[in-house]
Formats: sequence, structure tokens, C-alpha cells
Amino acid sequence: MNGLYSHKHGGAPGSGMLDFSVNITPLSLPLEPLTLDLSSFARYPSIDGSALRGFYVERFGLEAERVLAMNGAVEGIYLIPRALGLRRVVVFAPSFHEYERASQIAGADVVKLPLLDEEGFACPSAERIAGAMADADALFVGNPNNPTGTMLEPESLMALARRFPDRWFIVDEAFIQYTEGFPDNSFMQHVGRFPNIVVVHSLTKFYALPGLRLGAVVAHPSVIGRLLDAKEPWTVNAVAELVAGRLTECRKWEDGVRTMIMTERRRMREAFEAIERVELRGGAANFFLARWHDGPLERLTDALALNAIHVRDSRNFDGLEGEWFRFAVRTPEENDRFLRVFGEMPA
Repeated sequence: MNGLYSHKHGGAPGSGMLDFSVNITPLSLPLEPLTLDLSSFARYPSIDGSALRGFYVERFGLEAERVLAMNGAVEGIYLIPRALGLRRVVVFAPSFHEYERASQIAGADVVKLPLLDEEGFACPSAERIAGAMADADALFVGNPNNPTGTMLEPESLMALARRFPDRWFIVDEAFIQYTEGFPDNSFMQHVGRFPNIVVVHSLTKFYALPGLRLGAVVAHPSVIGRLLDAKEPWTVNAVAELVAGRLTECRKWEDGVRTMIMTERRRMREAFEAIERVELRGGAANFFLARWHDGPLERLTDALALNAIHVRDSRNFDGLEGEWFRFAVRTPEENDRFLRVFGEMPA
């Protein structure tokens, strides 16, 4: 069964844990406390999340007709296969489980294209992807990919989109703002030229708002029209719209987050080069995939738990046979605490 609770996601099991299992910015937004007038809840929010769409227009320079506001990126992940009538979808393995589940719920078969450890879980070559696409109508991919933290080459994907104009290329950019190449490496700016590229974007991770559910689909206006035909109304609530309208005030904070993550990402990579029992993969975003080489993974996770630290056991991802775990890049002090556990573990 591929039900709602069949796949375990990240998240610490209890309070008081330092949670390295979720890939969310560890710094709070610099917004003044919200003042809510309860009488405002007696009115419906906008039917299509117009304030959230306005944020995308102002912050990323997008045209309004190319943005469809979502109750978190995951709403878009589930809407797209249904609205576009997908019947055979290619996904990378390992990748975010919801691509597979959303496609299957929409009635599509799923073809898994393995990412290979010996290649550092790099994106497959254009020819490998083209071979898988010959019998499919869509590719569903994360950029950067979760849990591997690896990137697509924009030119390679755009070449495939030209080669297969009747196939869909659905790109999840939940972590794109953490990457060094942003915004030039985002496909959000290319959907006008490529009607068959559909981008799903999230504000959950970078803006540390997982409880509020904010995201969007960015696509050619003709595709947005098809999605609107299948979308439920009023999925973005009034509180989410209020916060979205204030996120444009956070540009200085955004710069600080990106600087901190990039600095700490380099430092963490260098630190782990000296730890023989751990091997890192990826690192394009704000997390690393890692392989433990000193017995069962529980030896590590138990030691971390004794120090009130939780990481993401990644052994339930397809394609991760072995002692794999994923950890986020957090603040310097938290990363120091994380690294100290490895230094104190007996050989």
C-alpha cells in the first residue's frame, strides 16, 4: 500500500531534540508579531491566493499569469499529475516520495530511473533520461534533488524539453534558493519559452514556514489555465496570505541566510573529510546525504540521540541500500554540537 503514512518523512520524535532531519532554515523570519482581527475570518480569503501570487510577482519578477498559488508545494505536486492526465511518469530513485505517490493516485504508472552511488548520485545523462522518456509522458524531478542534494544542468533539461515537446518536465525547486547559482539556475524564468516545463516552488523550507503551507506552480499561462480547471478553490487561507504579503520585507534576511548556509556547508564538508567513518554526498542545498561506515546506523543515531540530536534515517528511500542518513546544515553553534558527537564517539 502507498497510503498517507506508508513512507516516513523527517521530523524529530519529541520535543527537546535538535532536529537535523528537516531541511529548513534554522533562523526565524524578522517579522513583527501578527495582529489578527478575528472578524477578518468571517470573510473568505481570495479564491486563488492572490496575495501569495503577488509575492512571487514582486520577489522573483514573474508575470502574474504564470503563477498559481498553492497551499504548500505539495498541493502542486498532487495537482499536476491529475490536471495534466499523466499516464506514465519517470522519477529518479532516490527522490522525494510524494512524486511517486501523487502520480500513482492520479492513475499513472511510475518508472524509476536509478541514481548511482558510484556517480555521486549525479543527474543521469541526457541520453539515459531520453531513453526512459521514450515510453513516458512526464519526468518528475527535484532540483536540487532530495535526499541526494544533487543538481540538474539547466541546459541539459532545456535540450530535453526541446527534443520532447509533447512530454512534461516537472521540476520541484523547493531548495533552489539555497544554491549558489540562484536565481540564474532556476527554471522559473524559462517557463515562458518552454510550455512543457512546469516548476513547483515552496516557501516552506527557505522561509522556515512549514506550518503555514505556502508555495506556487510557475508555468506557461496555458498550463496554469489547465491547472485552474482542476484545482479546488480557497486552498490558501487568510493567515497565509497575510504573511505572504510581508515576505518581501525580508531581502536582507534572505542574504544573511544564504551567506550562513553557504559558509557552514563548506565548513561541514571540510570537517567530514577528516571523519573516516562518514562519507558525504550532494550538498548543493542546505543538507547532505551521508553514508555511515562503522556498523549499523543505529550505532550513530543512538549516540546522537543521547546528545538530543536527530537525523533523517534515509534507508527507506528507494536506491539507498546501506547505512544512509541525511542531515541539515544549521547554525554554527548547532553544527559544532553535531560535529562534537562524531569526535567523542569511540573507535
